Amino acid sequence: MDEQLLNAIRNGEAARADLHEADLSGADLREANLAGVNLRKANLQEANLGGANLERANLQEADLRGVFLAEANLKGANLNRANLNGTDLQGADLRQTKLAETNLREANLRGANLDGVNLQGADLRQTKLAEANLEGANLQEADLLRAELTEANLEGADLRRANLQRAWLQRSNLGGVNLQGANLRKAELRLANLDGAKLEGASLAGAKLEGASLAGAKLEGASLAGANLWDGETRVVNLGNATFGRLNSPPRAWIG
Repeated sequence: MDEQLLNAIRNGEAARADLHEADLSGADLREANLAGVNLRKANLQEANLGGANLERANLQEADLRGVFLAEANLKGANLNRANLNGTDLQGADLRQTKLAETNLREANLRGANLDGVNLQGADLRQTKLAEANLEGANLQEADLLRAELTEANLEGADLRRANLQRAWLQRSNLGGVNLQGANLRKAELRLANLDGAKLEGASLAGAKLEGASLAGAKLEGASLAGANLWDGETRVVNLGNATFGRLNSPPRAWIG
């Protein structure tokens, strides 16, 4: 690792440093100011960037595996095709960040702000997104297999053709979400808000929906085979004004 380069960063001179393809693996860069810096294809594996300012930074195709980025400012940064496998981004600000085709598998984004971000086609398998803000985010065709989204805010997000199989979405806000053609098989959706959601052609086979609200949701062509909609004694799903059209298969306990 280049000590002269590290000293330049620590002294706030990063704007004049060329960090394209730089090796910063394992570096201690806590609270460093890297705003607008070109870090394209840089190696930052296992670096400590807690509380760092990376606003508008170029991190395309960068290696950020295992990096500590908790509470970091990544607003407007370009992370397209970057590798953030196992990265800690708790409480980070990722508003307006570009994350298309990014690997965020097993990353920790608990409480992170991802308002309006582009995550189209991103790998979010087993990612921790509990209490995260994903309002209006583009998650088309994203892979969220077994992702944890408990109490997350996804209002108005685009999840068309996304894979949410076995995802944890209890008490999450999915109001007005577009889930057309999405895979929600065996998803945990208890007490979730799906009011006004577009679920045409989606698969909810085996999903747990006890206590969920689907008022005004559109379910034409959706599969609800084996889905749980009530607790066996009382109706607990709100289906007020929901439209079903022709379902591919009914839920386990049809309540009409």
